[in-house]
Amino acid sequence: MTKEKKPSRQQVYTLVVQIGRKEGDGLPKKATGAALVIYASGIDEAEAVRETVAILKQADTAPLDVTGYGTLQERLAEGHEISDEERMLMQRALDENAVIVAQMEPFYGTFQSEEAQ
Repeated sequence: MTKEKKPSRQQVYTLVVQIGRKEGDGLPKKATGAALVIYASGIDEAEAVRETVAILKQADTAPLDVTGYGTLQERLAEGHEISDEERMLMQRALDENAVIVAQMEPFYGTFQSEEAQ
């Protein structure tokens, strides 16, 4: 008699994480930080964020801010266009119960808030 596997409650969340500089972070020399597009699995978005921040800290980066964009279904409901490549990465994150960095965009120079301009 084989036990049926319970359906997973895990979902994949799209996150954008801003990171600052830290020795050994692997960013280009003159970069002041970076934005990462990440697909992370979790029971809820809070868990996906906690896991992502923990993994990024283990990878010698300095996470500063995380913005959540929801699950695939939530993004589709908001009218986001999601490529086949994105869907494949999301499925991989779900299958592997993983945090997948899909894109990294380094920042150069200084940042000013709109209020300061």
